[in-house]
Amino acid sequence: MTNTAYLLVSHGSRDPRPHLAMQQLARLLSEMLPQGEDLIGIATLEANIQPLHQQIQDFADQVQAFGCKIVQIIPLFLLPGFHLMTDIPAEIALAQQAINERIRIELCPHVGSYPGLEKFVFRMMMTVKADVSIILAHGSRRPGSHRPVENIAASVGAFTAYWSVPPSLEVRVQELITAGYKQIAIFPYFLFTGGITDAIALAVETLKLEFPSVTFQLAPPLGTSREFADLIGDLIKEGEKVFG
Repeated sequence: MTNTAYLLVSHGSRDPRPHLAMQQLARLLSEMLPQGEDLIGIATLEANIQPLHQQIQDFADQVQAFGCKIVQIIPLFLLPGFHLMTDIPAEIALAQQAINERIRIELCPHVGSYPGLEKFVFRMMMTVKADVSIILAHGSRRPGSHRPVENIAASVGAFTAYWSVPPSLEVRVQELITAGYKQIAIFPYFLFTGGITDAIALAVETLKLEFPSVTFQLAPPLGTSREFADLIGDLIKEGEKVFG
């Protein structure tokens, strides 16, 4: 029996679809990993009736019955930000204080920092036939926050655009059309379907009407495939090497 359990932590949403996707991801991981479904849980930082530290405590109490001594927190965040750098560590500290030394809580690197993500994005891009690709992320005004997605885009030969800050999807598309591209693939740099991905789909339909001679293809969010579950499984295995 393993002594480690894993808790997947996402931002959380009032939209039910991300929660359902998290449940599906946990099920896929339980099939892949020897820990089984009892030792893989999900939690959210926001939009939950309980604060994250209480969700961590409840999960720790649950897995202690199976002999677990360690709970590893896996943040399902693509980009570093205040939630990842400040909120989640603070919630973990509260949970650790409450459960004392019964179970050790460890914070794993967020999924966006995992080197395997670049290969995963590249494989996704290879499934779509297009002249050029755009990776569309949420965007932030925080200095340096775009560097990870810019690095991935550069490594896979794609352009970037952002939903909340320049350059917007519309501006980037216009630039590429002016440069002569006729087949444009758009890859949302989001984990799960939700309100923003719905808005992106609507924006792409508008672009199709505005530029009828151009072919647009919109890929699904990153976290909706079994391949993404494989990526998280690899991240867990790497974490086992780091934490011993």
